[in-house]
Amino acid sequence: MLFQIKAYLKFLWHSKNEHAVHSPFVFQLLTKCFYDKKPKPEYAVLRKYRKSLLENEDSIEVTDFGAGSKVFTSNKRQISKIAKTAGISQKRAQLLFRITRYFQPDTILEMGTSLGLATSALALGSQTLETKAKITTLEGCTETMAIAKNQFQLFNINNVDAVVTSFESYLNSLELQTLNFKLIYFDGNHSKKATLNYFELLLPTVYNETVWIFDDIHWSPEMEEAWESIKKHPKVTVTIDTFQWGLVFFRREQPKEHFIIRA
Repeated sequence: MLFQIKAYLKFLWHSKNEHAVHSPFVFQLLTKCFYDKKPKPEYAVLRKYRKSLLENEDSIEVTDFGAGSKVFTSNKRQISKIAKTAGISQKRAQLLFRITRYFQPDTILEMGTSLGLATSALALGSQTLETKAKITTLEGCTETMAIAKNQFQLFNINNVDAVVTSFESYLNSLELQTLNFKLIYFDGNHSKKATLNYFELLLPTVYNETVWIFDDIHWSPEMEEAWESIKKHPKVTVTIDTFQWGLVFFRREQPKEHFIIRA
């Protein structure tokens, strides 16, 4: 906790808003997406989705393949508490919805379904009058995924392929160079080794308009090291650090720039 407080104070010291950004691409992203305050009808669905989980007092046995929890001391966890402490916040869900709606990806990969709070934002954000994106979401825990799948049915989220698997097994089973995920949301194993491994494995899928979002980049010293390595990679051109997330872009026409943004 002390590490994260120090990291956040450092973030606040260096962070800026749209007025200090001179990149047209990033400026437009901030003004038309990040700082869009207009109400959206989908926000009500996201609130209901969250509320249904917060009211669920059942418990499940969680199988954790990641770096562990800083909140829970037992693998037997109440669904309402998972939603409250481990799930994406309401504010972040709305931002994820806006980012997805802004970039309009037609193929999305989510690594770490949990209870589907972020998945619901991705799914709603990718729905337009014309089409729905194809979303693949991965979760290692069978019981957690069962709750998420039930939520998807309750809220008529039907453009999600929910796969129970370890991330490594899934990625190693694919011909990744043949895939083209336009948005990837990384929210699973928060360790340096695993994060950089996923990064390298998925690099063959990137193209000019790809958007990657890494969750919890300041979760630990390890994750900060992973984030610094990602920023330095020669294929990465633009990154945005919002403290909670690290957004990564591979736009060849952009000069290499790194932004620390209050979102």
